[in-house]
Amino acid sequence: MTSLSVEVLAADAVEPITSAGNAQLGIAVLAGIAVIVLLITRFKLHAFLALTIGSLALGVFAGAPLAATIDSFTAGLGKTVASVGVLIALGAILGKLLADSGGADQIVDTILAKASRRSMPWAMVLIASVIGLPLFFEVGIVLLIPVVLLVAKRGDFSLMRIGIPALAGLSVMHGLIPPHPGPLVAIDALGANLGVTLALGVVVAIPTVIIAGPVFSRYAARWVDIPAPENMIPTRPSEELEKRPGFAATVATVLLPVVLMLVKALVDIVVGDPDNGLQRVTDVMGSPLIALLTAVIVGLFTLGRAAGFSKQRLSTTVDKSLAPIAGVLMIVGAGGGFKQTLIDAGVGQMILEFSKNWSIPALLLAWLIAVAIRLATGSATVATISAAGLVAPLAEGMGTSETALLVLAIGAGSLFFSHVNDAGFWLVKEYFGMDVGQTVKTWSVMETIISVFGIVFVLLLSLVL
Repeated sequence: MTSLSVEVLAADAVEPITSAGNAQLGIAVLAGIAVIVLLITRFKLHAFLALTIGSLALGVFAGAPLAATIDSFTAGLGKTVASVGVLIALGAILGKLLADSGGADQIVDTILAKASRRSMPWAMVLIASVIGLPLFFEVGIVLLIPVVLLVAKRGDFSLMRIGIPALAGLSVMHGLIPPHPGPLVAIDALGANLGVTLALGVVVAIPTVIIAGPVFSRYAARWVDIPAPENMIPTRPSEELEKRPGFAATVATVLLPVVLMLVKALVDIVVGDPDNGLQRVTDVMGSPLIALLTAVIVGLFTLGRAAGFSKQRLSTTVDKSLAPIAGVLMIVGAGGGFKQTLIDAGVGQMILEFSKNWSIPALLLAWLIAVAIRLATGSATVATISAAGLVAPLAEGMGTSETALLVLAIGAGSLFFSHVNDAGFWLVKEYFGMDVGQTVKTWSVMETIISVFGIVFVLLLSLVL
């Protein structure tokens, strides 16, 4: 295992907060998840409270000290809000600027004019895949949500027919394609060739995203036929605007963080020297926080000022953008707290210990280990890092293509069945206005389709390479 993967693993592999055996820990995980689901579905408790109570219940069943459980939960909540929460807030500001200035209308009107009704899901998966290439999943969501909701509303589409392709495009990029953090760490840990992994990743990603996106969205729209939630749809300005931003300026503003992050990734690959002056600059400018903040600042001029907004109007727009996302922030944060409680209880290590005795082909083994850790901890990144560390010795005798496929097998496994211990689950649920059952039928099933078809295509490639 390389120094990078060891360093990242060490950050998560803290001393467990409980000395419970694997059997007790497994029961505690199931009990904690059951408490959350029961409180939300049966007793209609707010998801933030359910996740908080479920985390405490997990600690109790695992025999962990209450103080340690509380520390784990609050640390995970704080870490999630500090990272994802800030991005959600910046995304909300950018989305409000898009809406109030008429920029979102400009994008949606252009898309609806150019794409036929039949091709709309394909257009959405293409847009999401391009935008999602260099972005974290959460950043991609907050950038795409205004467009997805408006297209669904204006075109009178079922939300799932438009939303699922967009989510599939983002998720496939996140799990399979470098320069996303998970695939990059796995490439480093296994000594894989980045170019070969990228090329084979694209080969696997294309059919996978087609099946999980436009194709599955037909069935998802039948299972959960809901309109775009009114409280999340960017509203038109109350007054008619004399002018609105041009299509090119609007798209350039939305894509600005994408470009900044992509430049950072390319410089990291080409230069590969943290002390290099150029890489230092791009590392700062291409970080998700700075990239989105830059887009917001630019948007104040290219969107707000272009629509004739005064300084006071811009201030009001920013202020109004933050209130609707308070509930989303707390729920996503609590999901991060539950995930951290699972990790600190030693669930990831429990899965790794079980998997040591599995005698199956390397590609399938890597996928299953990642699946198990993903189901237990809710973190695709933790699943990728842990699985890569465990199967690293197997890569020593492999060829270039085989090692690249091993990375992709891990990435596919890390996306399997997102549920209540994944902050992304709650992000999708709240943005799309679904209940827990509807989110499982759509988002969770979509993630499973990506994971299963991902490993199927990886195994098929292994037969010819």
